[in-house]
Amino acid sequence: MVSARGLAVVSDEGALTAAVDAAIAAHPDVAAKVRAGKATAAGPLVGAVMKATGGKADAARVHELILERLTGP
Repeated sequence: MVSARGLAVVSDEGALTAAVDAAIAAHPDVAAKVRAGKATAAGPLVGAVMKATGGKADAARVHELILERLTGP
């Protein structure tokens, strides 16, 4: 029922990681701010991933992935 209505959350790590990488590549200025320690600057990157996934990504997980990618382990 959920998938039939297109309401399923995109939680495939591979798909999310690819979307995060694309967002980082498309917004290097924002990525630089996050790398400099401004985690709150990640909003536009989260927005880009949400747009790329049609709003179906888990925003909290996307934010975590962005921080992992840009600030390291």
